Amino acid sequence: MFDITGYYEAQDLANLFELLAKEPTARIIAGGTDVLVKTRARLKGFVDTPLIGISRITAMKGITSDDTGTISIGALSTFDEIEHNLIIQQNMPLLSQAVSLVGGPQTRRMGTLGGNVCNAGPAADGAPALFTYNAICEIHSATTIRNIPITEFYQGVGKVRLRPGEVLVKFKIAQADYQDYRGYYIKFAQRAALDIANLSCAALIKLDSTKQIQALRICFGAAAATPIRMPAAETYAVGKIVTNETLQAIGKLCLRDTQTIADWRASKEYRDHLVTVLPVRALALVLKDGE
Repeated sequence: MFDITGYYEAQDLANLFELLAKEPTARIIAGGTDVLVKTRARLKGFVDTPLIGISRITAMKGITSDDTGTISIGALSTFDEIEHNLIIQQNMPLLSQAVSLVGGPQTRRMGTLGGNVCNAGPAADGAPALFTYNAICEIHSATTIRNIPITEFYQGVGKVRLRPGEVLVKFKIAQADYQDYRGYYIKFAQRAALDIANLSCAALIKLDSTKQIQALRICFGAAAATPIRMPAAETYAVGKIVTNETLQAIGKLCLRDTQTIADWRASKEYRDHLVTVLPVRALALVLKDGE
């Protein structure tokens, strides 16, 4: 049974902030693929809680590119919309690939990127790609607008930097953070579909004409309490020529920054092994596609 004590439908952002002021304990619901599951399971904070629907708020929808090349992705953009959007496919194919692996078709049609991020699950498929693209989260309240790097937005499992009365409106990616980069996303799970990742890896690389690495960004999902970047490996790679030895060293260096745990899906030792293997595999696939 669903313990829903009330439901409101926000017409725009101003109306949403009015409703949040009226119902400070309410949960915001977009696609419902996370909120309704937690409500039915009667998890803490989801019992006897009113819901505020935001699916009609146009300011939180759409995918656009402005005159500076900055790409904005509305928080209400669904995984299906992002996967098939031409702006995303042409400029950030890594993100298109990552969201194509979320759940099943029904979840991708209903679930939103903003909801995926605000749910703050360590294994969320949308997050590692956003981390590698240095996405900025634009957060609104009734009186303020804040911009927070996504790497600072996560605070722990199920926790993000949203104050009472705030909502994540969009993600912004600057042209310098996607132009001339190539990437690949690997989701390692027990099943090929409809599963949560044991470990996931997004790798984004920029090369010059001699195959010297100009920049490298790697982010793991399910390797720590939040998605996590690999600064040791990223720093090492800059200026190196791509060889098998370089890729193997990058994989080994990733162990310096991960914080893997053991759970019912995989042991710590198994995850640590995957940490060294997946970035090598992802980068090899990037380089093969670029030949």
